[in-house]
Amino acid sequence: MDPKFLIEGLALKAKGKRSPKSILNEIAAHIGIEINGKNPWDIQVFDERFYSRVVANGSIGFGEAYMEGWWETEQLDELFYRITLLRNRNLLDNPIRYLGVWLEAKILNRQTKGKSKKVIDAHYNLSNEMYQAMLGKTMAYTCAYWKEAKTLDDAQNAKYDLVCRKLDLKPEDQVLELGCGWGGFANFAHKNFGCRLVSVNISEEQIKFARQNYPDAAQFYLCDYRDPHIYNASGLKFDKVVSIGMCEHVGVENYKSWMQLVADQMKDQSLFLLHTIGSNEYEVEANPWIDKYIFPKSALPSPKSLGNAIDRVFTLEDWHDFGVDYDRTLLEWFKNFDEDWEKGEKLPQYLKLKKMDRNTFYRMWKYYLLSVAGCFRSRYISLWQLVLSKNGVLGGYQTVR
Repeated sequence: MDPKFLIEGLALKAKGKRSPKSILNEIAAHIGIEINGKNPWDIQVFDERFYSRVVANGSIGFGEAYMEGWWETEQLDELFYRITLLRNRNLLDNPIRYLGVWLEAKILNRQTKGKSKKVIDAHYNLSNEMYQAMLGKTMAYTCAYWKEAKTLDDAQNAKYDLVCRKLDLKPEDQVLELGCGWGGFANFAHKNFGCRLVSVNISEEQIKFARQNYPDAAQFYLCDYRDPHIYNASGLKFDKVVSIGMCEHVGVENYKSWMQLVADQMKDQSLFLLHTIGSNEYEVEANPWIDKYIFPKSALPSPKSLGNAIDRVFTLEDWHDFGVDYDRTLLEWFKNFDEDWEKGEKLPQYLKLKKMDRNTFYRMWKYYLLSVAGCFRSRYISLWQLVLSKNGVLGGYQTVR
């Protein structure tokens, strides 16, 4: 959240009895967007209630109005690129709301075991069929690595290969994976590097898929990463630990305890690879619309929050940023989702849970994928891979790209 733009936005609201329409037109002009303009990224308003709803409810109102068809744009990704290029993402949101979220994080912990399950039910347990269509053969729901790849599947396998090479995986390694998704990384590491993993996840649908499709790749445990029995079962310490796309759901107040938990399971001189979306701004919550509709109780780590968590627990060996690759990844996901949507016969469970009609879900999912693509394009948010060692790599770590 950028205080400068937030203050400007609230000042516009407070100016006399200005109409919501005039307020939004002025804000749009400030960031190079014209409401009902001719550029493909301009906003076309179909319902005049759009203006008051956005001024009253900020980014939540903006997203909900799109879900309900009150406005449209030819290029959602480019619209959000322009909004976030000037760091205006939360321009209309009330700082009182953020104070409440901050207090919740500090006092109540937004990512307890019970609250962590909410994001699983709201997102990851939607529909394996839908995710298969959207994500491709690898079922990888994290940023692909496009350095030399031409297709989404190749780029996702390149990401898995990059992780394995950074960890210097060997067949004899004992490997712990925290947040295994549908089992794609475990399968890749097993087939290409000879490892068998211990993989942990709290999504029933994902674990079911992983066990059915990759039974030889790992011991897949349906449990919270904070459940101690998985670590005590064998009594072994791990040579390598990997977490791809789980940190965003750990919560800033839990980073330190998470890092210590990981370190406690590791042998001396072992490595931990952390793959996560990151934000240059310290935050305890994602964008309010994302928090409500896509990833409840999630938050992106910042360099400061990760640095504080790592301090006196790990040695930082490498920090790799390839966030621009997430823009392309999200566009590929939307292309697959869009092509499959009309012929899809099984509606996601989300529609039943939220009592949402098919068109509203489609617009919600489109808004999610393309708005986030624009945020990565503007470098408002990024993708990091950190390699951390316990006690430091003697002789130095050799960086892999």
